[in-house]
Amino acid sequence: MVTQAAYGSWLSPITPERLTQGAVSIGQIAADGPYLYWTEMRPYEGGRNVLVRRDQNETQKDLTPAPLNIRSRVHEYGGAAFCVSEGTVWFVDGGDGRIYQIVGDNSPRILTRPGRRSFADLVPDRRHNRIIAVCETQGDGAEPENTLVSVDDSGTVQTLVSGADFYSFPRISPDGGDLVWIEWDHPNMPWDGTRLMVATIEADGQLGPKTQIAGGATESVFQPSWAPDGELYFVSDRSGYWNLYHAGDNHRHYPAEAEFGLPLWQFGMSTYAFLDEKRVLATHAVVGDWSLTIVDLETGQMTPVPGPWVTHNVMIGNGAGQVWFLGGYPDQPDALIALNPDTGDTEVVKVTADVSDIPKAGISVAEKISFETGDGLTAYAYFYPPANQDFAAPEGSLPPLIVKGHGGPTGQTTPDLTLKIQYWTSRGFAVVDVNYGGSAGFGRAYRQRLDGSWGITDVEDCVNAARYLADAGRIDGSAMAITGGSAGGYTTLSALTFHDVFKAGCSAYGIGDLVALTRDTHKFESRYPDRLIGHWPDAADLYRARSPLNHTDQLSCPVIFLQGADDKVVPPNQAEEMVAALKAKNLPVAYILFEGEGHGFRKAESIKSALEAELSFYGQVFGFEPAGDVEAIRIENL
Repeated sequence: MVTQAAYGSWLSPITPERLTQGAVSIGQIAADGPYLYWTEMRPYEGGRNVLVRRDQNETQKDLTPAPLNIRSRVHEYGGAAFCVSEGTVWFVDGGDGRIYQIVGDNSPRILTRPGRRSFADLVPDRRHNRIIAVCETQGDGAEPENTLVSVDDSGTVQTLVSGADFYSFPRISPDGGDLVWIEWDHPNMPWDGTRLMVATIEADGQLGPKTQIAGGATESVFQPSWAPDGELYFVSDRSGYWNLYHAGDNHRHYPAEAEFGLPLWQFGMSTYAFLDEKRVLATHAVVGDWSLTIVDLETGQMTPVPGPWVTHNVMIGNGAGQVWFLGGYPDQPDALIALNPDTGDTEVVKVTADVSDIPKAGISVAEKISFETGDGLTAYAYFYPPANQDFAAPEGSLPPLIVKGHGGPTGQTTPDLTLKIQYWTSRGFAVVDVNYGGSAGFGRAYRQRLDGSWGITDVEDCVNAARYLADAGRIDGSAMAITGGSAGGYTTLSALTFHDVFKAGCSAYGIGDLVALTRDTHKFESRYPDRLIGHWPDAADLYRARSPLNHTDQLSCPVIFLQGADDKVVPPNQAEEMVAALKAKNLPVAYILFEGEGHGFRKAESIKSALEAELSFYGQVFGFEPAGDVEAIRIENL
């Protein structure tokens, strides 16, 4: 029986508990002989990252007991916090930043001494009984120092490469004789320009003279990888798209108007894996949509690989035809997938959540839309209409809309099932997830639309996505909200301040004061605004002009702020200054500070509280009663 109820008030089976109790996020994947390893971020264990091993009998075992938490803090976003070789695992603990080692089934032992070092992108160097890693050392100066280091079995840390501002992708050739890596300097981010370097590993473990292979200030190199036969490949955007190249033969190019790379927000990101010496399985995006293809490295022929997945993340292979990746589906949760494209054999190793009890009619599947935006250009988004098999809205009514702006801002939204979006659509909201100008997945020119126009292009695209849907009669144009986290929070606050389109907004760890951001943020992103806005401090007036904090007189709708107390990327003072300004103006405002959380919420209780607070906020602003046991939050001045 279908119950009639107002949009927003539908009772949903997608509760915060479903998002957190038993659900996991899979991070890094690695294969070692008959064993498969991966990390699981478990909200129900306080956001702890656990290393899991599966053996040849498909038996799964946790290798890292509490309170160990496999997590790197390099660049704050971390990634690639473990590696494995011949049954030995090395990993970084997020609590103390030290490297640990597990040999076989033994208990973890600490390798490195306590200090001000953080490590990431660990790779084993068996010839010298050590690992090589990116190291970030906090010093007494304004910025930490980034280097490439070796760490031997005694825990001795030795610097191998220094001098650049940032490093990533240290990778050792199959014969152990060469090391490649990428490096870059301020003010570039890794998707702006990097250098691909190589050096010989000498008999004593030191590096010989380094040579630049590719890249530069305006060429972004991504994921250098050695083929099983020792040939080197990499991804570069020199053609305008991140394409695959061979390091020899004058950098033989495998051309396509498609993106074979990603913005390097975390270490260990990967888009291709070797099936054998002459073929790779790769994921690539065409106008934002991802698919699989086999690239013949001799002929350049690309053969599509069909499958139900719309995303294919952290791809690895064993060089013998087997590949693993985190596959995203449009209508079911992400899963760790084992695939042999030659035989067609596919195995679901681990599902990240359980929605088997929810009928297909209760899942809102993404619909890609395109729309005209500023300067007559086209932008893209994924639209999710309300979906709940047990409820229908009164005839003639239209759903409220939530516009989502992704973080980054150099990021991308994809159409794989996201339970946090389904949380809203199953309650009667429509959601549009916008790939505004500046997003990845569309080529370098699309990414560069945001250069010098952060707070303008992204905002215009979110506004125009909402107007497009309202004009099409698909949503209620008088009940539109905008939400986003981090850079998406800045987009939210800018849209609410400089445009009179939305009736409410939610900023999660968002930026209100761009000038404060130049003082307070971490090294990795400290010069990011130079490209997005203008060189600091020469463009100080522009920073002030685009800061919502300086224009609260133009803000006229309710806002809720969600903030982690331990956030080092966007510190709490950003939200608190905005809250104080809105209170002084007697605007409706709510503020929730989450203790023990950083840049993004990882604990089950924080995720639950944040979702329910936002739902209560919209209910009070738009005038509906949320279904279920949702505690009403206090909104000042409402």
